[in-house]
Amino acid sequence: MSVAVPFTPGRGLTLALQGHVAILEFSRPPLNFFDKELIEDLVAALEYLDGAAECRVVLLQAAGKTFCAGADFNGAEETRDPQFPRRLYKYAVRLFRTRKPIIVVVEGAAVGGGLGLALVGDYRVTSEKARFCANFNRLGIHQGFGISVTLPRVVGIQMASLLIATGRRIDGREAVRIGLADVLAEPGCEREAALALAWEIAQSSPLAVMSSRETLRAGLADAVDAVIDREASEQEWQIVSADFAEGNRAMAERRTPVFTGK
Repeated sequence: MSVAVPFTPGRGLTLALQGHVAILEFSRPPLNFFDKELIEDLVAALEYLDGAAECRVVLLQAAGKTFCAGADFNGAEETRDPQFPRRLYKYAVRLFRTRKPIIVVVEGAAVGGGLGLALVGDYRVTSEKARFCANFNRLGIHQGFGISVTLPRVVGIQMASLLIATGRRIDGREAVRIGLADVLAEPGCEREAALALAWEIAQSSPLAVMSSRETLRAGLADAVDAVIDREASEQEWQIVSADFAEGNRAMAERRTPVFTGK
């Protein structure tokens, strides 16, 4: 049974507590694009849960058929500003500094920055119907959201390089095989499987879990903070390139991009 918590989450977010498990869900239909406001609201919710003694594990999930499609570079004027990635990524570092273990439920697609958001979590639960894609280079842009650190941390540098260079889309089964996700559930049962994992973790000592997590993730947030400067600097000039414009057109038109290296 879920109960409300004495905290009002931001626009498009819901937060409830089932025993020692907090369920945090965001909704930005139709594709759950993120903006700085959503990242700020997620930070606020997770930092609140850090101080909530009853919460031992957090489930992060999204409404709809897509987990998160990253930033909408064809949408709001904010996202077309070359400085947008730096502002957003620098704030997103705070997601990596929170203290409670996070299980991310990946239903549908986790694409680009959406994959970066999924990699904030300690564990990912998915199904074979999900799609994971670091499509930055296919858009004509450098990878962002700290993926330069977080992706090789879970799949190894060689596999991370391959996924970034190709922009290859992989399903949930392949994601589990290479270590990008941790639990493969039957389609439609992802949330139940994630909750079962959360309850299993919640049976351990909360102080010991947080302490062990801090040791295992030592330096991660600082590494993400440092690499974001490189990612953002590269994205700033590539966002105004002809290749990036072509990459976005090709994605909208569902065709293979024709890049010129300009």
